Amino acid sequence: MVLKIADRELEATTTTGTSNFSLAGAVTGYVTFSAGVGNGNTCYYAAVHSDLASYAEWEIGIGTVSGGALSRQPISSSNNGAKVDFSVGTNLLS
Repeated sequence: MVLKIADRELEATTTTGTSNFSLAGAVTGYVTFSAGVGNGNTCYYAAVHSDLASYAEWEIGIGTVSGGALSRQPISSSNNGAKVDFSVGTNLLS
């Protein structure tokens, strides 16, 4: 695994709970994690639940891109640094 830093990744996911993020494709004008970081590589990520007006569910961490998913190792989060139990809706990953 290589730590990659790439520009302009922004993907949506409807993953709920604390499982790995299932990547649902790039937001218009951006690239996917697979294209920017590359399968098997590690990157920093930021996730926020975009359907909640207060953006109360968020997570920043390090993850590995693999087979359409992004693993989660939080560094900081709205859950005292642990994985956030994301509720139903759309999360944005950058």
